[in-house]
Amino acid sequence: MLYKVIHIGKVIKELVDQKEIAMTRICNFLSKDEDFVNNVYESKSIDTDILLRWSKLLEYDFFRLYSSHLILYAPPSAVNKTKQKSGNTPQFRKNIYTQEIKNFIIKKIDTGEMTQADVIKEYSIPKSTLHRWLQKK
Repeated sequence: MLYKVIHIGKVIKELVDQKEIAMTRICNFLSKDEDFVNNVYESKSIDTDILLRWSKLLEYDFFRLYSSHLILYAPPSAVNKTKQKSGNTPQFRKNIYTQEIKNFIIKKIDTGEMTQADVIKEYSIPKSTLHRWLQKK
């Protein structure tokens, strides 16, 4: 999965095909018609409420794709410039890496697509963290 460009409709369609879910079940679950479902498959982005319903139907966290994108591609300078204020709003933490992210990075290094130095520079992953991932693989 390429996290840089996310076409959520294609990802949903792939998972529907993989799980072989009938169109009638999808339409009933979403309370929508076939045209709506087909439009979702073509859409690069969809409403979060609809995405949540798809996540429940397909038993897959589609929001994690976007979280992974933020972890990999959010500019570190923007994260460092924001002031941490205490309040009710959850704060974005860049140092949370899912197993999918770790596998994605390790694959880039193993295939020679990127060097360790490239990964550290591009994704702002601490050198010690990257070495720990590579030792555990």
